[in-house]
Amino acid sequence: MGHVLSMVRDGLMSLASRMGTERDKAASAFYTQPILTDEQIIAAYRGSWLPRKIVDIPALDSCRKWRNWQAESDQIGAIEAEERRLNLRGKVLEASKKGRLFGGAALFIGTGDTDPSLPLEVERVGKGGLKHLTVLTRRQLAAGEIDRDPTSEWYGRPKCYTLTGANGSQVAIHPSRLVIFNGAMAPDEDFGGTLGQRGHGWGESVLTATFDAIKNADSTAANIASLIFEAKIDIIKVPQFSANIGNQAYEDAVLRRYTLANTIKGVNGTLILDSEEEYDSKSAPLAGLTDILMAFMQIVSGAADIPVTRLLGQSPAGLNATGDGDMKKTGSHCYRDRSRSIVCLMRLMESLVSTAISAIGAARANMAIWPTSWAVPNSVMPRRIIRKPASMPRIIFAASNFPLPPAIKALSR
Repeated sequence: MGHVLSMVRDGLMSLASRMGTERDKAASAFYTQPILTDEQIIAAYRGSWLPRKIVDIPALDSCRKWRNWQAESDQIGAIEAEERRLNLRGKVLEASKKGRLFGGAALFIGTGDTDPSLPLEVERVGKGGLKHLTVLTRRQLAAGEIDRDPTSEWYGRPKCYTLTGANGSQVAIHPSRLVIFNGAMAPDEDFGGTLGQRGHGWGESVLTATFDAIKNADSTAANIASLIFEAKIDIIKVPQFSANIGNQAYEDAVLRRYTLANTIKGVNGTLILDSEEEYDSKSAPLAGLTDILMAFMQIVSGAADIPVTRLLGQSPAGLNATGDGDMKKTGSHCYRDRSRSIVCLMRLMESLVSTAISAIGAARANMAIWPTSWAVPNSVMPRRIIRKPASMPRIIFAASNFPLPPAIKALSR
């Protein structure tokens, strides 16, 4: 009973204003489990520019600057040729977009093995062993049982995935052969993501938490657009109009009369009326509508975690604003999203190196950095290089957010 009383006393409450009591209208507000079907998600993505940009912008920014290989020129050429053959950059971009849209997608590393249910052994992937990369969504790829072994590498993730083919055949795929893109994080895998048990083992669509904000912004823009048509209304007072409106011949005559009047006004700019008729015009106030719409757009920007300047493509507002803060924020978000799949991406990159060059060459070439999405300012970098030429590797690794190797530390001393 003591616990019950402590719960009642907690929180902000005012008996005088009824705030926090059962009389408070806000007391009846609560959150429900959001449910978005695939049809709603696809319709929003295809029919509205805001959902499309919310899905696409972080994926595009994450792939805008690609991995920089550090090796001999012939080795780099072989690796980049293999990337172009596999369309690696395009496949990662597609998987990232679909993962954000549907809450789950994967990039299947096709090595031609007869049994994809076995773990991928990167060291056995020889030159030319990486056959293809296939983008799959959670609509084609079903997650299996969640691994509950805390000592397992795949703890908290599905032990395997099942791919259903066009003819109904099913193929089990080990998670080491997949680069997973989960979109937004699900609070708990037991909730099954956006679609209940259908989304078991996957994440959430990024549109789930932003859907209401998007609808409010789209509805506000649509209402403002409709209001434009009502910005000016012509009013004509006709004598004895209500008394004669029941006469069909009178109605037809009135319609013909004012259709002709509108035609003459539209061509010559002159409105011809009878001496007993009165003309008036009403204008709807449109001041302040832009501020209202931008307020809703800022809510969408905050919900999507995308700066307004990037979401709307507008210049930074404010005195001496350069937009550098927005770009750095966007870059940090891209690095965060990329880091969530970095383990699987590293396995893919190791396979790419092995399939492009020999194993001995791979040991020397498997060194690369992911540059950030924003560049080091030109006004800063030349001064640092002139002062200490050996600091160039330090700048590169600092910009990529990777730890500085001991060899580079010794070189830059």
